[in-house]
Amino acid sequence: MAKNKEQQVSTVRQAKHGWVLSIIFGVLSVVWILPILIVILNSFKRKAFIFRYPFGISSAKLSDGWDAFTAGMKQIFCGLQNYTNGLRQTNFWDCFGNSLFITVGSVLLIILCCSMCAWYIVRVKTKGTKIMYTLCLFSMIVPFQMVMFTLSKFANMLHLSNPLGIIIVYLGFGAGLAVFMFTGFVKSISLEIEEAAMIDGYFRVVFPILRPTAVTVAILEAMWVWNDYLLPSLVLNINRYKTIPIAIQYLKQSHGMIDWGAMMAMLVLAILPIVIFYIFCQKYIIEGVLAGAVKG
Repeated sequence: MAKNKEQQVSTVRQAKHGWVLSIIFGVLSVVWILPILIVILNSFKRKAFIFRYPFGISSAKLSDGWDAFTAGMKQIFCGLQNYTNGLRQTNFWDCFGNSLFITVGSVLLIILCCSMCAWYIVRVKTKGTKIMYTLCLFSMIVPFQMVMFTLSKFANMLHLSNPLGIIIVYLGFGAGLAVFMFTGFVKSISLEIEEAAMIDGYFRVVFPILRPTAVTVAILEAMWVWNDYLLPSLVLNINRYKTIPIAIQYLKQSHGMIDWGAMMAMLVLAILPIVIFYIFCQKYIIEGVLAGAVKG
């Protein structure tokens, strides 16, 4: 009885303070989404008004009359002109193809290789596998700036300065987190299930069980690879191959001149695919993280 009363009191307290948490998280969500809304809004403005009215939609007010308000709107906004200019200046669709190829190829290779590597580390317990796992964890804490010049030199020597070669580079940098998450989940798989895999195969028994973690790894790695600027700029031959972040950077002209309208428009097109991908796959993130952290 005493425990039930304590639980009821705890539930009542949570109900009383629940609205406070709702307000706090509501404010935080607005703070996080506000920069994206500002970018979308300014992507339709003329260049001269992006800094003059960065948060507004018109210099006129409704109190001045509907005609004055609409006239102010037409003066500030230019429709899809920024998008057409940005597409033309950046050769966006070729860059989009390069980014899509690199992202999809890197994510698939990371999931394939790292899932098998994690299974080997968990099931084959030797000093070698312990060292391998330690090196994977160590790669997560080494700053990229420590290895970027050596990396770019070796990538050039090995002729990896192309979209296919950089996928191998991304495999090396993304393996640490992926192996860590897959290892925690593989530990929860019973050996009886894996005995069936000896007959039916790894990809028909074990790999489907890893789906929650695989989707989580895919989301995290895809967001990283798609938005990455520094690694492609160091490894790729940017005279022939440009990703979307590199192409957007090229909108910055000489003497510090920037076509802010076109840049805002291209930023919207750049974030749109990864946002859509995240929305459709977000339900797997918590499930995959908990499976890799708690069960391990």
